[in-house]
Amino acid sequence: MLQLILILSGVYTVGMTMPLPDFYSYSLAVGDGSGTEYSTAHAGRITDIRVWEYSSAYISGFQLSYDGNWTTLVCASYGSPMKMKLHDDESIVQVSGKYDSGYIFELMFVTNKGRSLKVGQPSGISFNFYPTHDGSELRFLSGRQNGYGITSIGAHWAVY
Repeated sequence: MLQLILILSGVYTVGMTMPLPDFYSYSLAVGDGSGTEYSTAHAGRITDIRVWEYSSAYISGFQLSYDGNWTTLVCASYGSPMKMKLHDDESIVQVSGKYDSGYIFELMFVTNKGRSLKVGQPSGISFNFYPTHDGSELRFLSGRQNGYGITSIGAHWAVY
């Protein structure tokens, strides 16, 4: 019995001194955050992006595709969307933009291949989201929307 206790305490001690590496990170949401919560969390990798802008003003909505399956539209789809289809070996490694007066006014998605999709107006306070771990990529976005536009946005990163 004493041997079992010593072995278990040794396993516990090793576990305490060597924590598992954390390959997930979260970029804190920006914006005023009014309205209803949203999340684009879905199985698979992001393969496409669509973003709608309301009449040369704020971001009215967006959608992500995971392995060819589109998420539910976040907020509204006024006008024609701006789109980007990712290549097979491509992932989103940065999300930037601007927010002001209760809305997200600009979104820019940057890939590990240096390509980008920029939608919206360069007005307001800047934000820049990126993962904290090498090899991580955007897994999903979350925040709030009020039915007219995106009022806050945060980014979730992980090694896939």
